[in-house]
Amino acid sequence: MTERTDGSHYWYGQTDQERGRRVLEAMRAYRAADSAMRRRTQEAMGMGENDLLAMRYLLRSQQQGKDVAPKELAQYLGISSASVTALLDRLERSGHLRREPSPFDRRGLIVVPTVSSDEEVRKTLGDMHERMIAVASELDPDTALAVVDFLDRLRESVDTIYAPDGAPEHADRDR
Repeated sequence: MTERTDGSHYWYGQTDQERGRRVLEAMRAYRAADSAMRRRTQEAMGMGENDLLAMRYLLRSQQQGKDVAPKELAQYLGISSASVTALLDRLERSGHLRREPSPFDRRGLIVVPTVSSDEEVRKTLGDMHERMIAVASELDPDTALAVVDFLDRLRESVDTIYAPDGAPEHADRDR
């Protein structure tokens, strides 16, 4: 058995295209940095992963002028109604959101992020987001289009799952 001192070919053999290997290794390094940033953010805000995903969804929906019912949030997160209730209870106790009567259904509720939660997210993530936007804005239009196309196709390739009959299917995720 020969020993490799360079771990760069762990997933991709020496015969694979060097350009593709370098791109995928850069993606892996980015994902690791992104995961570390998410852990730091969760710790700083005292939230779990679903809590942060829920807040991001609620803040984005609020920015778009869209009301969100608990059922819609549960569907987005892929969790049960009992789990979303526990999540909402936790986020309401911590002051990150409030439940309000639905303006469209007198028996229904909508979930609204608080002003303080928006400020906390902006304080925690604002500088990092600005740095990311600055880097992405440096791309020329053709390169930006190529990057978006590449990431869309890469996402599709990892979202493809195989049914028992071997036919490809796509996972229903939009996070």
